[in-house]
Amino acid sequence: MDKFVVYGGNRLEGSVKISGSKNSVLPIMAATLLASGTFEIENVPDLRDVATMSHLLRIIGAEVIFKENKLIINTERCSFFEAPYELVKTMRASIYVLGPLMGRFGRGKISYPGGCALGPRPIDLHLKAMETLGAQIDLEGGYIIAKGDKLKGAEINFPISSVGATGNTLMAAVLAEGTTVLTNAAIEPEIVALEEFLVDMGAKIEGIGKRKITITGVNKLSPIKKSVIPDRIEAGTFMVAGAITGGNIEIQNVDVRHITNIIDNLEKTGTKIRVKDNSLIIEAPDRIQPVSVKTEAYPGFPTDMQAQWIALMSIADGTSTVIETIFLNRFNHVSELKRIGARIDMDGNKALVTGVKELKGAPVMSSDLRASASLILAALVAKGRTDISRIYHIDRGYEKIEKKLRSLGAEITRTEGSL
Repeated sequence: MDKFVVYGGNRLEGSVKISGSKNSVLPIMAATLLASGTFEIENVPDLRDVATMSHLLRIIGAEVIFKENKLIINTERCSFFEAPYELVKTMRASIYVLGPLMGRFGRGKISYPGGCALGPRPIDLHLKAMETLGAQIDLEGGYIIAKGDKLKGAEINFPISSVGATGNTLMAAVLAEGTTVLTNAAIEPEIVALEEFLVDMGAKIEGIGKRKITITGVNKLSPIKKSVIPDRIEAGTFMVAGAITGGNIEIQNVDVRHITNIIDNLEKTGTKIRVKDNSLIIEAPDRIQPVSVKTEAYPGFPTDMQAQWIALMSIADGTSTVIETIFLNRFNHVSELKRIGARIDMDGNKALVTGVKELKGAPVMSSDLRASASLILAALVAKGRTDISRIYHIDRGYEKIEKKLRSLGAEITRTEGSL
């Protein structure tokens, strides 16, 4: 099993290009099931999750070709409406096919989803929304079995804002009979991108990017050509990489509107940030100042940046707190960061981080996607060698991260290693 070997201490310099968004392309790939024909999707990141979703679409009957960051998906022959356990257990986003299968075919059999070990993430909001639209939902042998000849529009109020449930319900409702009104809908950039993708296909959606969305069902949707938005979490990760190493880097292909909260908090650390067209220039300070954050739904501080922020705060000149409100168990990286010398005390969903002058390399193990990123960031600044195992997690969400970091001057290699 591959691992990363990192020798820390190098100041990052140069420029790096951000890839297309993982969290945007996956629901868009699922949305292609809503129409018969050939789709072209550009700026697609070469990731394990994209390969997994491609395999799932092929099982359903689609033809999927991926080449040079472009997907060509033909959905004309889809006839098998099942997402098997072997695939779904590795990627939670597989649940996204439920809405399109119900919308176009009126049935679907989906295994309970898996993915990163971030604690309980129930899908009851997805299922209740499908039932409200008229689907019959049964749970058998670890599978969700959904049936409904023709979904009908309804009013759905999400008790909490959920990206996944909003996306799935949108895809089910665009072909439903009548009007669907969603309230307390998610407004993350990835949801806005999905809404725009569906509208380009011919869907009727009012309130794009708003908490209240009105969907008027149509009889048919059409294939389109579309480009994926930049990955705001990858951008944020490289912003922290520049800051934590005392670097000076240019981050290209970013949408500044999507990362204003990250920019604001990073500037509070003393990091200088200049916006240049669709790029950012990051200049690190002599010493990082402590900045406390609390994760919140967009446009708040993203939960997917929490682990990376703790890594940055571990070398800050003082003490900070990091509070997690989205996934309360999302602190598996803390014990591994402490192996590298970080001083972190936990109190429920709050991490108290006391900055140290020096981190020291050690063998560590990644437990999920963003935890992997935090360990890489800490290793970049740690003295000596750090071995990071189980890096298959990082391959789910970061395209060729070691090559991008090496282009900036980092000493990081991928090699074969044990568990």
